[in-house]
Amino acid sequence: MKIQFSTIIAILLTTAVAACSTMEATQSGNTPTAMAVGGQVQEIMPGMLQGYLTKEQQLDSKEFVLPSPAEDSTRQTMDTAWADNLKALRGTARWDLAKSDADLAFPAAARTFTCALGIPVTEQDTPALYMLLRRTLTDIGLAPYSAKNAYQRERPFMVRGEVVCTPEDEEALRKDGSYPSGHTAIGWGWALILTELAPDRAEAILARGRSFGESRNVCNAHWYTDVVAGRLVGAAAVARLHADEEFLTAMKAARADIDRARRDGLSPKIDCATETTILDTIR
Repeated sequence: MKIQFSTIIAILLTTAVAACSTMEATQSGNTPTAMAVGGQVQEIMPGMLQGYLTKEQQLDSKEFVLPSPAEDSTRQTMDTAWADNLKALRGTARWDLAKSDADLAFPAAARTFTCALGIPVTEQDTPALYMLLRRTLTDIGLAPYSAKNAYQRERPFMVRGEVVCTPEDEEALRKDGSYPSGHTAIGWGWALILTELAPDRAEAILARGRSFGESRNVCNAHWYTDVVAGRLVGAAAVARLHADEEFLTAMKAARADIDRARRDGLSPKIDCATETTILDTIR
């Protein structure tokens, strides 16, 4: 089932508690475990899979990220200057890529690191890797929400009265705190996971993870400091995942997928040269 990105935002914003309650009920034995009969992973909401972590295992991000910048702070001055600088990219190919990066729905989101990995990432070609990305989307995507809800920072397009690269998501974004960036947490978290799975592609993977967060600045959906804090939260979530045995088992299966795709000579089915040129816009 394909779920729209705006629905994902709404789920992460309004049902984080519900999702955690589902996981909590799982722990108490009132619902099936994460892996249901037949090996199917439970959905916490339509189209969004249960992650590997329970409510108790989720990190409280407001306890380790800095508070969001005050309006008259040096950090906010830097944020404003960076937003001004990126206005020149509106309407360009980099703006279009930011729109694409905004889509966290699968299968589109799975293609994000295809060029960096050098293989197609699809449910058909790399099923274990595809499932790993879907489930960690939930774990990493929920991680910023204690800080988001605590600070309720307004997004740059709201403060500045400007456009955002995904106007169809504007209503959901207005209700979702800007700090830290959830997209950035997910993108950076995925980059760290994939670097571990394919260390020979580390530089390309990490560069794509960095640019995924920068897309939120280009999109005018996040301030620079939102993205910096998002990377911290994403890294913290991945570190926590490494203490989970089911996640570690899934990592082994995903690594086997990558090895098999390489042996079979599978290659990306998208224009990686053009993507590289576009990403070089921000240096």
